[in-house]
Amino acid sequence: MPAQPLDDTTVKALVADAIAAPSMHNAQPWRFRYRHADRTLALRAEFDREMPEADPATRGLHVGCGAALLNLRASASYRGLDAVTTLLPVPADPDLVATVRLDEGPGASVPPTDAALAALHPAIRRRHTSRYPFDDRMIPDDVRALLTGAAHCEGVEFAFLPPDHLERVLVLIREAEGFDLSDPAREAEQRYWTRDTRAEAPVDGVPDYAFGPTDASGRAMNRDFAGTDVVPGRAHALFEDRPQLALLRTARDRPADWLRAGQALERVLLTAVLHGLVASFATQPLEWPELRHLLRGPALGTGHPQMIVRLGYGPEGPCTPRRPVAEVLTIEP
Repeated sequence: MPAQPLDDTTVKALVADAIAAPSMHNAQPWRFRYRHADRTLALRAEFDREMPEADPATRGLHVGCGAALLNLRASASYRGLDAVTTLLPVPADPDLVATVRLDEGPGASVPPTDAALAALHPAIRRRHTSRYPFDDRMIPDDVRALLTGAAHCEGVEFAFLPPDHLERVLVLIREAEGFDLSDPAREAEQRYWTRDTRAEAPVDGVPDYAFGPTDASGRAMNRDFAGTDVVPGRAHALFEDRPQLALLRTARDRPADWLRAGQALERVLLTAVLHGLVASFATQPLEWPELRHLLRGPALGTGHPQMIVRLGYGPEGPCTPRRPVAEVLTIEP
């Protein structure tokens, strides 16, 4: 499509798409600043939204910022704009995680608009985390290959767990969930990011309506945002016995790699939406160093695990709240 004028309305639309991305506990740890003078959007991490108990290295925070960055790139491509992206452009300023210079399409002296990214745009507002049971239908091999290819476009490995390794990872997820529930500091941190919608209209965090049902079999797979609390009227349901889990891995384990992992994750998730899939996350083992180390075992592949993704066919998750664009975007001359 022809490039849209790069006025304030377009910039706000770009950021509105960016902030539809997932983030750890829906903390939305990002802020944007646009300068008309150089047509550049700066993406800054908000470290006052970090989680020192579950994410002391801010790995998860960077993954969330990377997901927002992928949405921004897809939104720009959809609008006929080339997004020239630089990760961590100022080493002395770690809050500045990326800059995106926006040029008007193929006529500019930059690579042509990424048509594959533009095609993902319709999925941005349809992507929601689903903490519900999925059915037992297997994801076809050709769709799995598309998801793997989506991650590879961002230089990241994405692979489904074979049956003989699945149970090992499920055990680690359940162990980590148990560790979380027995750690008062972690439970308090998680509770800080949950929202009782009977008492407030949230703009961030995980609202109670998005917790999903508890597993009637007692197996922990999704993170239980209720923690040790009892939610009145919460449903119980049987989840799938053999969930379709995939590991997302990077060759190295630095902030730039975490940002690439976030971009790859969101590219996978948007591709999944376009093929009728829903997804949730099982990040609990990644938040305990000793369990994350076990996910690096040779049998599970090489590289550093950055995300465990559960994919399949099932009900779509609810839309969770987002901070207003005016709260996260500053526009300068």
